[in-house]
Amino acid sequence: MAVREILLLGNPKLYEVSEAIKEDDLRDLPPVVADLHDTLLEFRRKYGAGRAIAACQIGFAKRLLYMFIDSPVVFINPSLENRSEEMIEVWDDCMCFPDLLVKVMRHKSCTIRFRDLSFKEHTMKLEDDLSELLQHEYDHLDGIMFIDKINPLRRKLLKGKLNDISKCKVDVSYKIKVLK
Repeated sequence: MAVREILLLGNPKLYEVSEAIKEDDLRDLPPVVADLHDTLLEFRRKYGAGRAIAACQIGFAKRLLYMFIDSPVVFINPSLENRSEEMIEVWDDCMCFPDLLVKVMRHKSCTIRFRDLSFKEHTMKLEDDLSELLQHEYDHLDGIMFIDKINPLRRKLLKGKLNDISKCKVDVSYKIKVLK
């Protein structure tokens, strides 16, 4: 379909909670899924990274995730369950700000329950990097950005290094500023 513009960190739309998808909405999803696919692959071509994307990152505020590692997986109305008590610290980045890496804590494992494009329910057990990846994407659906997961001391240290708002297309001063 089309490569869509990825909303940048600080865009107010990224901080909104995405709406649930109803079964009646399914007929409208294939073009959005195609756009997510094209956008993800273009990002991967440009930056050499990118395994999954939330629909809200391209301005479609519905509870939809798209992952392409070995094959495409569409997650409709996902929910995370059985989050492990064991946490792991990981370097996290985001397509909304591809030049920023921060350390965050994520659950080592969890389960994701979701529906596919036929609205059939599935459950997938997630471990380690796959668990971290889908927690990151799931956070997008709730309007949570990866920088919101930074511990307060790191946030304070990072904020001192962030400036030059003019490089960003939106006013991000209430959240974070763009790195030089």
